[in-house]
Amino acid sequence: MKALILANGLLDDLAQVRTRVTSWQPPLVIAADGGYRHAAALALKVDVVIGDLDSLDRVTRSALEASGTHLEITPAEKDETDLELALLYAVRQGADPIAVLGALGGRLDMTLSNMLLLTHPALGTVRVELWNGTQTAWLIRPPGGEVYGAVGDTLSLVPLGGDAQGVTTQGLKYALHDEPLAFGPARGISNVLTEVTAHVRLRKGLLLAVHTPGRA
Repeated sequence: MKALILANGLLDDLAQVRTRVTSWQPPLVIAADGGYRHAAALALKVDVVIGDLDSLDRVTRSALEASGTHLEITPAEKDETDLELALLYAVRQGADPIAVLGALGGRLDMTLSNMLLLTHPALGTVRVELWNGTQTAWLIRPPGGEVYGAVGDTLSLVPLGGDAQGVTTQGLKYALHDEPLAFGPARGISNVLTEVTAHVRLRKGLLLAVHTPGRA
């Protein structure tokens, strides 16, 4: 079952996002608290709102309850962010894949935290994508995976949590042959697809993949 999560960040290229959401047709839509504000612009009915709901006024909360939207109310002071709770809720419902909108923008600390949530242990077997306009980010774990796009698209591979070891690529302009990608240096940024399907393999570590249609 697909799930779409609306986080409380910014939405770039709203027209393109609407097209992506319409073609994806997720049966489960979850708003991470203030992410609910994106629902109207995307013509989405939200199934669940998760958070302390401090961003929703009394009228909006009543309207949501009347429409059948489930409100998962959490304490204001907690160890998890609202997006983290939304992701964990989606996993408990058996969602896979999961797409997240509004994870980026605004506060730098929240943007970084939202991206690093891809490494959450509970998401280890679930495909989670961050959508930002036409861009898509996801995590590649050993033994690797495929990247689908068009010839000339941009792909960046960024190690997370340490060096990625034994990285081999096929279908990319700047190929890697059983090589490390070090955590910190920007060697994996702005590669280019030379085939509609590229292959990325690695023996150890985590790679954040960011696909951008066309030359970035």
